[in-house]
Amino acid sequence: MITLGRWDARPVTISVKLNCITISLDNPKEADVFSYDYAGRLWTAFLGGIAYRRGLDGKMVAKRREAGEARERRWLDRDEALSIEERARQQVAGLYAAIQSGVAQLNTPLPPRGCTGFERAIAFDMARSQADVAAYHQVYQPVGILPPDQYMAVVLQATEGCSFNTCTFCSFYKNRPFRIKQPDEFRAHACAVKDFLGDGLSLRRTIFLGDANALVVPMPRLLPLLDVVHEVYNVAALGGLYAFLDGFSGEKKTASDYRRLAQQGLTRVYVGLESGNEDLLAFLKKPGQADDSVQAVRAMKAAGIAVGVIVLLGAGGQTYAEAHVRDTIRAINAMGLDGEDILYFSELVVDDDLPYARDAYHAGLKPLSPAERLVQGELIEHGLRFAGESPQISRYDIREFIY
Repeated sequence: MITLGRWDARPVTISVKLNCITISLDNPKEADVFSYDYAGRLWTAFLGGIAYRRGLDGKMVAKRREAGEARERRWLDRDEALSIEERARQQVAGLYAAIQSGVAQLNTPLPPRGCTGFERAIAFDMARSQADVAAYHQVYQPVGILPPDQYMAVVLQATEGCSFNTCTFCSFYKNRPFRIKQPDEFRAHACAVKDFLGDGLSLRRTIFLGDANALVVPMPRLLPLLDVVHEVYNVAALGGLYAFLDGFSGEKKTASDYRRLAQQGLTRVYVGLESGNEDLLAFLKKPGQADDSVQAVRAMKAAGIAVGVIVLLGAGGQTYAEAHVRDTIRAINAMGLDGEDILYFSELVVDDDLPYARDAYHAGLKPLSPAERLVQGELIEHGLRFAGESPQISRYDIREFIY
């Protein structure tokens, strides 16, 4: 339901949806806009031409783009993030007080859900925000990474860490031993997550089974964990189950296994192909071979499970560039992707403390520039051929991950 009005000569637009409330103050080109879940957490804000996004852990990223310039991105420290939350809350509180007193004129009265949204957002002050972040850290181990289309998922950590943890370009799970939770422990975690989200659960769109490579869990141990998910959540209403699985691990599951997982609500699996070139995969210390990913994807597709395939742009620099493009095209074309799938191009992000930086230095690799990485993605995309509807092709910037 959309309610229009005016407050102190400023246009007001209030959108009361089933999953969130969004409040816009001023003309569209100049408006301050705030979105909240129904637990009262600020989700997104647009203030002074800057877009803000808050994660459940209280972290906040600010983005802005001037005409003709690249987008700027900055992570706020905790005090800055709290100040943005408070600026938004003060405006929302002022508007709601004006609505209640009749100073703000609305074309229709706010529905009860809208009143609830306002009241909970106003109650979510700095102390409440800090307590919420503390509660988050009681419920979750660090959530390392998610695919971009899963940033609004309910993350359930059936496992912790990564089952192999050797890739030189990844540091998300380096200090966390891989561990599979027992059903009782996982049930307690799933219930704690549900309690933590509260009425904010309505904003969540799917269920993501974490952590890295979670589907590597053997079927006799995995199925009881999925039963727990169904006990605690309405999986179908939330949009199904999603998870990571590396191709060389995926090969260990049979077509029958995937069909059974599909019956349990598994909707999409994200496979880190990275490259179709075997030498580059070895340089990256990525276990398995590209054909492992191809065969795993084909088995998933045959079971009715969609996939998200991730390609790493810029990996191996100039030395591997030609082979990376050629063999990645070959591998993707062999997967049988269609319109239900997603192909992600993720640019290599190298920090000095990554093993990749050391290995690339010792190998004398010349890195690709940002423009060259984009061209590499275009070359791969140009070589792709699909029998029917093409998959969605999208960029994946790990520096913008927020949960």
